[in-house]
Amino acid sequence: MSFLSVPEKLQQLRALMHTQNMTAYIVLSADPHMSEYLPEYWKMRQWLSGFTGSVGTLVITQDFAGLWVDGRYWVQAEQQLKNTGITLQKLTQDPSSNHLAWLENNIAAKQSVCVNGQTISVAQFQALEQLAKRKDFQINTQLDLISQIWQDQPALPSKTIYIMDDEINALSRKEKIEIIREKLNEKSVSSHFISALDDIAWILNSRGQDVDYNPVFLAHLFINQEQVVLFIDQQKLDTEVRKQFHDDGIQIKDYQDTALYLMQISEQSLLLDPSKVSIFHEQSISKQSQIMHDINPSTLLKSRKQDSEIAHIRHAMQKDGVALCHFFHWLENALANQESISELTIDEKITGFRQQQQGFIGLSFSTIAGFNENGALPHYRATPEHYSQITGNGLLLIDSGAQYRDGTTDITRVVPIGQPSQDQKRDYTLVLKCHIALAQAVFPEGIAAQLLDSICRQPLWQYGLDYRHGTGHGVGFALNVHEGPQVLSYYAPIHAYSKMHKGMIVSNEPGLYHEGKYGIRIENLVVNRTKQFDDGTDSVSSNYGEFLEFETLTLCPINRECIVPEILDQSEKAWLNQYHATVRERLSPSLSGEVLEWLIHNTEAVI
Repeated sequence: MSFLSVPEKLQQLRALMHTQNMTAYIVLSADPHMSEYLPEYWKMRQWLSGFTGSVGTLVITQDFAGLWVDGRYWVQAEQQLKNTGITLQKLTQDPSSNHLAWLENNIAAKQSVCVNGQTISVAQFQALEQLAKRKDFQINTQLDLISQIWQDQPALPSKTIYIMDDEINALSRKEKIEIIREKLNEKSVSSHFISALDDIAWILNSRGQDVDYNPVFLAHLFINQEQVVLFIDQQKLDTEVRKQFHDDGIQIKDYQDTALYLMQISEQSLLLDPSKVSIFHEQSISKQSQIMHDINPSTLLKSRKQDSEIAHIRHAMQKDGVALCHFFHWLENALANQESISELTIDEKITGFRQQQQGFIGLSFSTIAGFNENGALPHYRATPEHYSQITGNGLLLIDSGAQYRDGTTDITRVVPIGQPSQDQKRDYTLVLKCHIALAQAVFPEGIAAQLLDSICRQPLWQYGLDYRHGTGHGVGFALNVHEGPQVLSYYAPIHAYSKMHKGMIVSNEPGLYHEGKYGIRIENLVVNRTKQFDDGTDSVSSNYGEFLEFETLTLCPINRECIVPEILDQSEKAWLNQYHATVRERLSPSLSGEVLEWLIHNTEAVI
């Protein structure tokens, strides 16, 4: 099979577009489940463009090709799009910067725009459809042109799934399904169609291996008051899984028969999440059914972790912390001995130490190890073709995480290499101040998560500095490392389900990036818990309602060598010292020898 360059792929696509009389073709970073991380089969935008970032939208016409990405990816996209014929389109908060605005200005009446209906959500299609009506152009969702030119396109995955251990689950499958049925009754809707893979895995207390980093499996789920139907490649079900599903009243149908089933149902009403279901599947639903658009009840339910789940996550964090202590001890010695270390070595070593922990499944995302200018790319990933040696002076940013059977982790630390500059130390301390500001926050139950973002950014804003990504994302319980609906980002719109509630886990990860120089990010995972006041009472008795605070879950020392102590106030020093005391107390029993000595030294108090 001969290798096609990006320009050659575009040429073949344009030839197909010409035969179909298509003016523009949209390629989204999506699959029929609206997943963030995609099976290889659905990485169509990456295959066509060569851009490896997780998010981006391509628009191709006969004389134009543009890739829309947000600020996290501008530098990466600019590098990867060189000589491809694809132009970087910088996506910002301004609606005039998105691909819909470009289509409005460049597509004429009676022309035709095509997008694969399996890769565009109902909500995205609605926005495109409104534009098409205003501009009087046509939309075609029936053609998959990429698969026609991708000759060696990978097959869909078919690895077996597994049932989670009973002691890990706070609720059984039957209990979760009954709760969802109660929610449907409350909404006066008779049935529910679910495509979101993490929701399906959560409902069924099952995990899979179909998507890198996320322990999910390709499937759709239909629930009404009488039945539950799982649409899945039946090769993924062994005898024991089939039996357990059968015992719980779950019918099994082929994954490819989902649309046909939806055509034949006779439900009075059907609930689906317009951001998590493809327009292909909605358009397949029988016209006899009234469709209700709302968030999946399971999305809200799984975002609020049960006490027993949080206990399991604490255990996973402890194992992860032990692995990280071994890693950072190794790194310190390797640097002192002037061993040859690259960004690829970092990935290999940190993964190796995690693999030694009980219940390790895999990474929760691809490790980001960026030295100096590479650390300024928030989603950088070293490859055998492009990586840096860790030598000289500067900052090494390491963002990594793991999937354990009892929890998901995500952590970022920055390590000084050689002699960091005074500017680097100042910036590091400012980012630490941001991190502590959010960690110390107290806020009312039900506040929009986006509003907390400004608390975190204040120390940077006071210097006229900022970062182009959100401060925090939700995290699943032994599930996806990115989970909604909570998101700490003033870039994100506030909606009815943006509220913070007890049991929600989010990341606390402020950063600062100087293009071509260095990047800094300090990240822990935190969980919302009821605030305990100094007088010993909790906030439930407050006249102003319940208040929440964060419990920091991640257990790993925050490097102290880059801290400028004079920039921290006493409250910030007290928080850091208390955090390090907790890290020492929780991890010491599982460490010994030089690694224990390393932990004790790196958790000493900052005066």
